[in-house]
Amino acid sequence: MADSKSIEFIEKLISFDTTSRESNLELIAFIQDYLNDLGIDSQLVHNEEGTKANLYATLGDKHISGVMLSGHTDVVPIDGQEWDTNPFNVTQTGSRLYGRGTSDMKSFIAITLAQLPKFQARSLKIPIHLAFSYDEEVGCIGVRRLIEALNGMPVKPAMCIIGEPTSMQVITGHKGKRSYRVHVRGLEAHSSLAPHGVNAIEYASRLIAFLSDLASRIADKGPHDELYDVTHTTVHTGTVHGGTQLNIVPKDCVFEYEFRYVGLQDPQALEDEIRAFARDELETRMHATSSDTGITIDLVNDMPGLEMDVDAEVVTFVKALAGRNDHAKVAFGTEAGLFHQRANIPTVVCGPGSIDQAHKPNEFIEMEQIDACEAFLGRLMDRVCES
Repeated sequence: MADSKSIEFIEKLISFDTTSRESNLELIAFIQDYLNDLGIDSQLVHNEEGTKANLYATLGDKHISGVMLSGHTDVVPIDGQEWDTNPFNVTQTGSRLYGRGTSDMKSFIAITLAQLPKFQARSLKIPIHLAFSYDEEVGCIGVRRLIEALNGMPVKPAMCIIGEPTSMQVITGHKGKRSYRVHVRGLEAHSSLAPHGVNAIEYASRLIAFLSDLASRIADKGPHDELYDVTHTTVHTGTVHGGTQLNIVPKDCVFEYEFRYVGLQDPQALEDEIRAFARDELETRMHATSSDTGITIDLVNDMPGLEMDVDAEVVTFVKALAGRNDHAKVAFGTEAGLFHQRANIPTVVCGPGSIDQAHKPNEFIEMEQIDACEAFLGRLMDRVCES
């Protein structure tokens, strides 16, 4: 049966509206005050505006590498969603707790906080590090500043467990993601004189068709990784905006695309191929009419994937904590790739709740998942504590 303290902390953290567009400082202050009451020092790493912060703290000897428990404090918006309950007030119905962030992923943070006095009571021989970030839901933005701070510390964690919702299954890999914004600059003309202009929408559509063909080629020829539900790299166009009215050859068209790539795929090679087509095939034709036309492709976000060797120490360690020997990979992105690639901290993902509930109205977590996470942390105590 779930610890009442875990439920209490879940209710408290959900009550803070930390939608990514909002500040998370009130929630962070609550956590920092709680840690202070336990005699645990913490440090904040703010965003440039000072409106949001990451929190980093260590239980035990700060001069020894230990196990880092990590999660993000922001949640996705509820705009346009039809909720049956107040999303920022936890409602229990049967064996489920409903609320925004119950699954993704405040429950993991809450359960961890609730268990800290038990870690302290058993006398840590290996430290536990806490890393709570902001703006994960908008491209893993905030954690990058925390990683910069970690890289400047004399001692970094030996390994990291990110508590994203995996139903307590150990995740050894996830796809990387690169997203782009494309601006096609054409030449306006009266639509009756269309050949004298350069139609930005038409050239954008040719590049979008190239992206679609590229996606089909990858789906057919790979590379493939059978541990993913979608076994190959995907290429996807998400937004298109262009033109002013029908009788004007459009001067501008802007669209956004992304690819989510498996570990065997070279993302830079994909980017280079797309840029080469835009430059050599499309811009060459556009410049034949006007040299003022062109295509600009800007990288908006680069979120590296995660690929951990299944025999790595962190994988074996966390499987023992989870009490299961299986592992998997997930298509959704996390901060794990950043911790592993940019901080050189071996990282896996394992946490309570189901990703199937994330970002949806009436998001919930099952009580048995809370129980499983508490048991997970109990096994962690057995490993890192003296008694």
